[in-house]
Amino acid sequence: MTVDSFAIGQLSVLTGIKITTIRYYETIGLLPEPPRSGGNRRLYSPLHRDRLTFIRRARNFGLGLEAIRELLLLDRSRDQPCTTASHIAQAHLEAIEQRIQDLTALKAQFQTLIAACSGQRVADCTILRALHDEER
Repeated sequence: MTVDSFAIGQLSVLTGIKITTIRYYETIGLLPEPPRSGGNRRLYSPLHRDRLTFIRRARNFGLGLEAIRELLLLDRSRDQPCTTASHIAQAHLEAIEQRIQDLTALKAQFQTLIAACSGQRVADCTILRALHDEER
């Protein structure tokens, strides 16, 4: 192993990504397969580290793997306009806004259920009744 290469465990520590996830990203083509040493060990380069850091940050933003794949492809064509990246970000923002609306509605439902709970007998529990009732 050279100074400019990392074992998978080292790469995992450097990027904060689990070994199994690194292998998964290789399998689905998000991370190029690294060359192997004479002992058949994977030798990851700083480019692998940088790509994994990009993927981790994108995942932290909540982006899905297909959006990340598109952004990685786009990142290779640095002279192109970034409208595609903007469209991906806009679509993700819209999905976030929808989730916020859904969670706000869910919060209101739980507040109503909790307020209606008498705290008496389980047989009269509005929370348990709501979980049994598909109409709520």
